[in-house]
Amino acid sequence: MHITSIRDDAAENRVTPSPSALWLGAARHHGSHRRACSPLSISIITARMQALNAQRRAASNVPVRRQGMAGSRRNVLAAVARRQASVNVATITQLDWPKVASELDAKSPLEIMDHALATFGTDIGIAFSGAEDVALIEYAHLTGRPYRVFSLDTGRLNAETYQVFDKVEKHYGIHIEYTFPDATAVQEMVRTKGLFSFYTDGHQECCRIRKVQPLRRQLKTLKAWITGQRKDQSPGTRMEVPVVQVDPAFEGVTGGPGSLIKYNPLSNATSAEVWNFIRVMGVPYNALHEQGYVSIGCEPCTKAVLPNQLEREGRWWWEDAKAKECGLHSGNVKNADGSTSQRTADRDLWIEGSVATLSKEQVRDIAAGKREQDTVAVLYAPWCPFCQALEPDFAKLAEELKGSHVSVAKYQADLDREFSNEHLGLKTFPTIVYFPKGKSGFVKYPSERRDVDTLKMWVRSVAGRA
Repeated sequence: MHITSIRDDAAENRVTPSPSALWLGAARHHGSHRRACSPLSISIITARMQALNAQRRAASNVPVRRQGMAGSRRNVLAAVARRQASVNVATITQLDWPKVASELDAKSPLEIMDHALATFGTDIGIAFSGAEDVALIEYAHLTGRPYRVFSLDTGRLNAETYQVFDKVEKHYGIHIEYTFPDATAVQEMVRTKGLFSFYTDGHQECCRIRKVQPLRRQLKTLKAWITGQRKDQSPGTRMEVPVVQVDPAFEGVTGGPGSLIKYNPLSNATSAEVWNFIRVMGVPYNALHEQGYVSIGCEPCTKAVLPNQLEREGRWWWEDAKAKECGLHSGNVKNADGSTSQRTADRDLWIEGSVATLSKEQVRDIAAGKREQDTVAVLYAPWCPFCQALEPDFAKLAEELKGSHVSVAKYQADLDREFSNEHLGLKTFPTIVYFPKGKSGFVKYPSERRDVDTLKMWVRSVAGRA
C-alpha cells in the first residue's frame, strides 16, 4: 500500500530543533507546578531521541543519509515501521490498555506520540482539523518516525482552514489524506431542509453526514488514531479523556468492539502549554486564532469567544453544553459501551442542605406562571455525571442565597422528560432555569461554566441582588 502522507524530510527545508526547543515540546504541567528546564532534563530528552534514531538505523541494517537523501530515508523508516507494526499489532488485543494509559499518563506528549507511532506504524493516523491540533503533527515529526495525517473536509470549512492545510503540507512535506462526505446524503439533506437547518433542529444530523460518517469510513482503514482532545477544552464534556483508550464509539480495520485504539497525547496539556509549543517551534497555525477563534470547526458553527469563556463555547453556541460534541468524540461523553439507554444512580443528588425539592405539581404550577417567589431550579438526572459534578457548587449557591428572595431548587426531570422538554426548555442535563415571581416564561442559564461564583453572578443579573 502506498502511503502518500508519510512525511518527507527533504521537503521540509527546516532546521532540526535544538535540544532546548525539544525539551519545551516535552515538558508539561503537573497541577500548577511546571517541571524545571534543567540541563539534565534536556540531556535526557536529547539522548532519548538519539537512541530512538540509532535503534531504527540498526533495525534496518541500512545507513540513513542526511536530509539531502529524502527518498532513501523515507523508505528505510517506512520499512522499519512496517516490521515493527507487524510484530506489535499481533499483540494489540492482549494489551491491558487501561494499564497502558496509567503508565503513559505522566509522560510528555512527545513520548505518548512516540509510543503510538512505534506501536502501530503506518496503521495509525493523526486526525487534523486545521486548528491547534497542528501541534500533533509537530510532535510526530520530532519522533523521526513515518506518520500519516488525515482531515475531514466537510465542505463548510473556513477559507483560513483550507489555507492552513496547504501550509502544513508544504511545511512538513506531506500529503494530507482528505476525506469527504457522501454527496448524495448531503444533497438530500440540503434539498430537504436547507443550508442552515442546524440552527433550528440541532447540529447532530449535519455533523453525522458531513463528519461522523466520513470519519467512520476513514477509521475502518486504521488500527488506531491520534486526536488533539484535551481535558481543559470543555470541563464537563471532556474531563474523561485518557491519554490512550480503546475507542468506545468507532471500529477499526478488523471490525467489532475493541478493534480501534485512540491516543490523546495532549489530554493533560493546557491551552497555554500547547500554544507555547506552537510558537517556540514555529509551527504554522490557522489565521482565525489571531481573530479570537479558539475551537475551530465549520464556518457556520464557529465563532470567536470572549475573554474567560471556555474554548468550546464558540462551537454550536445556540445549544447546551453536552450537545457540543459533534459525534467524533462522543465516546468520552456517553456510556463506555456507546449506549444511550436509560441509566440509574446509586443515590439522589442534593439530599441534604438548602436545595429545595420541587414536586411534579409544583413544577406544573411554575410552568403555568403561578409563582410566589423567584426560583432558580436545576433540571437534573441523578445518573448524569455532569449533574453529579454540579452538586457541590449548586449546593453552595443555595447556602449563599438562603433567606433571600430567590429560592434555589431541584427537579428530577428525567422522570418527567416530555413535559420538561416542552414547557421548561430541557434539552440536556443539567439545565438551570430562572423563573421570575408573578410572571410567565423563564430565563435559561446559557453557559458551560457552573462554578458558584459564575452562577451567583448570573442570578444577580436576572433576579437582582439577592
